[in-house]
Amino acid sequence: MRHTGFLKGAQEEWKRENMLGTSIMACEFEGGVVVGADSRTTTGSYISNRASDKLTPMHDKIYCCRSGSAADTQAISDYVTYYLDLHTIESGEAPLVSTAASLVQQLCYNNKDRLLAGMIVAGWDEMKGGQVYSIPLGGYTVRQPYAIGGSGSTYIFAFCDAYYKENMSREESEKFVVLALAHAMARDGSSGGLIRTAVIDKDGVKRNVILGDQLPYELDKGLNRKSVISE
Repeated sequence: MRHTGFLKGAQEEWKRENMLGTSIMACEFEGGVVVGADSRTTTGSYISNRASDKLTPMHDKIYCCRSGSAADTQAISDYVTYYLDLHTIESGEAPLVSTAASLVQQLCYNNKDRLLAGMIVAGWDEMKGGQVYSIPLGGYTVRQPYAIGGSGSTYIFAFCDAYYKENMSREESEKFVVLALAHAMARDGSSGGLIRTAVIDKDGVKRNVILGDQLPYELDKGLNRKSVISE
């Protein structure tokens, strides 16, 4: 009987909606942006995927970071990708990052009672360069020099305030994103796995993966500010 009860409870967990219990982040630098995310997807308390990709391309130089319901955010990114492709065909020009953010915002706001989606849209265009737009639950949109989201973001607000500085280089921005995500993953039980990053600039997109046993965070030693971002 005890085993039957356990199996029944496990089955109920597996029937729940796939959620991106998540840490996502994006940061602007001079000439582009860095986006990053962990890779853990949960179904209730069950980890259904430990190596998912939450960095979704919506155009050649525009990406979104997804948190919330996996199904909802995948549907939104698919719709926006379709609209941006149509826009490119009709205009003959690459879409603006702000256009992609506006499309995501409209879908999230107009369906805020049906969707569970918190997203970050980031990329590079010829008009404004690197840009980061935060679109949390409800469809509010704001451009920020850096944005964080997901369940793990609640653990790193102070970290980001302390470590962020204006006019960071590409290398500094990438280190900032990786360390912030590693910190969130160490504290948040719904975040984990590995870190995926993408650097987006005028030359295109460069993807990178940092495996779970190579994360730059050690709970017993903490972090050294000078080793992270040069003053």
